[in-house]
Amino acid sequence: MKHYHYIFTGNGLSALLTLFEMIQSGRFSDKKILLLDSDTKNKNDRTWCFWDSENLFNGITTKNWQQAWFKSENFINKLELFPYSYKMVKSADFYKLMFDTILQHKNIEIFQDEVLEFSESGNNCVVQTKTKSFTCNQIFNSIYSSELVNAQTKFPLVQQHFIGWFVKSKEVVFTEDCPTFMDFSIAQKGNTRFMYILPTSSTEALLEYTLFSKDLLSKEAYETEIENYIKKLGITEYEIVEKERGNIPMTCFPFWKNNSKNIINIGSAGGWSKASTGYTFKNSVKKSRELVRFLQTENDFTKFHKINKFWYYDLLLIDILYQTNQHGSTIFSNMFKSGKASLIFKFLDEETSFWEDLQVIWMCPQRLFIKALLKRIF
Repeated sequence: MKHYHYIFTGNGLSALLTLFEMIQSGRFSDKKILLLDSDTKNKNDRTWCFWDSENLFNGITTKNWQQAWFKSENFINKLELFPYSYKMVKSADFYKLMFDTILQHKNIEIFQDEVLEFSESGNNCVVQTKTKSFTCNQIFNSIYSSELVNAQTKFPLVQQHFIGWFVKSKEVVFTEDCPTFMDFSIAQKGNTRFMYILPTSSTEALLEYTLFSKDLLSKEAYETEIENYIKKLGITEYEIVEKERGNIPMTCFPFWKNNSKNIINIGSAGGWSKASTGYTFKNSVKKSRELVRFLQTENDFTKFHKINKFWYYDLLLIDILYQTNQHGSTIFSNMFKSGKASLIFKFLDEETSFWEDLQVIWMCPQRLFIKALLKRIF
């Protein structure tokens, strides 16, 4: 069996970002590294959006917005995002940048195969694919296991699920320089439901019908709502250029407790998606940087994760969305009606002081959060 210093089981967003940070650091060029996945990652299979104040991935950013609409049943707010901008990155562009960088380094190999299992044995790890076995010193696993979360009830799972259509309309209906961050004016039907619009021109946009809820819908249910919304916008003739579908786990389940000395779970498998929002790209950038800094001084993965105050904030919100899902629109509407977008983004990036935390928390329906807190305590 061929031996490596590091093996990545799965080569999605978190794995590629972590490997990219390892390359950028210049500290791992003497380490043999293997990327394992059954997918070639050479097509546009998803769209990532994130707010940014530090010029992240400007070279592959499709669109960059300085303002955005927030809409509820009762009001419309045009959010000024400064010092942040809201950015859109297509996965095909991201994959190309990552693999173009990786292929320049002879110490990194890529093998396309399905990972069947992996385990730790003493100071080494073993990875079994459909056709081969490999050994290594340490594993970065990004293969998500829903069984772990579903087998318990202490940490509920709310799913962020959506279908999106890239459409090109005959009519000029989109405001190219202003996306719709959340539109809660649509029927909630006992859930937390909103439309999300990312315009790339006055006639082209990505429209996503998104839910934060326990249960998924049929494909037809999402697409019917998108069709209804398109009519509401006044579009009578359009072309569907591309479709995408996704499901992001929103949970405070302690994935890190399944890390061992030589195996670490990353990405969704490690709880890297921000539990309260499902935003993954920016959070994964931050986590991958932390992990690569950690690797330069430590080699025991059980020491990597630390709980902070934001984990507790997220836990209460997920409890509310799980138990009373219909209140989601009220919570987000309260935040974006009275608050500055920059403060909320800073809070969601987990970079606020305790005083700033209180300013954001005070915007939320306090009765809901006090009730959730008391239920957690008792």
